Amino acid sequence: MNIQAEHFFEEAKKWKSEFLMLREIIGEHPLLEEEYKWKHPCYTFEGKNIVLIHGFKEYCALLFHKGALLKDRKGILIQQTSNVQSARQIRFTSVKQVSELRSIIKEYLEEAIEIERSGKKVQLKEVADYPVPEEFHKALQEDKALKAAFNALSPGRQKAYLFYFNQAKQSKTREARIEKYYQHILDGKGIKE
Repeated sequence: MNIQAEHFFEEAKKWKSEFLMLREIIGEHPLLEEEYKWKHPCYTFEGKNIVLIHGFKEYCALLFHKGALLKDRKGILIQQTSNVQSARQIRFTSVKQVSELRSIIKEYLEEAIEIERSGKKVQLKEVADYPVPEEFHKALQEDKALKAAFNALSPGRQKAYLFYFNQAKQSKTREARIEKYYQHILDGKGIKE
């Protein structure tokens, strides 16, 4: 039992009963260890993340870290947003729903552990798979120092910038974001550094 996870369950206001039932179901698996990561109970197999319990306003969920690789025979896994590449959720809105899915949750946990044992990895998008917004493309063409600095960034940092710039709906917002992070890129920093 993890002390921080224990505190999470004790302090939970919304979804407390659902959280406790999910914890009980996961806890029945002898190979999973309870840890506390990203401010949530996380269950690992040989140090590798398998599933996380978390809650939102409208639902609580189990988040399978490599959920994209699960077969999802019951069609219950949800991709949070189109930008989430690996993780998938099973969402719950009641204790009854958790109880009804108990055996399926156990099946999915077992499959997730087997995926981890096998060493399978989710094929993540490459930098080239992310569109370069017109405004950033223009900035890179006009500023050789910016282009060199951006190309020198790690692929993860490049993807984070492209994702962030692309989220803006309006051109002037994209331009403002590029301007805001101009010096960061020149300094070789990621978007959150």
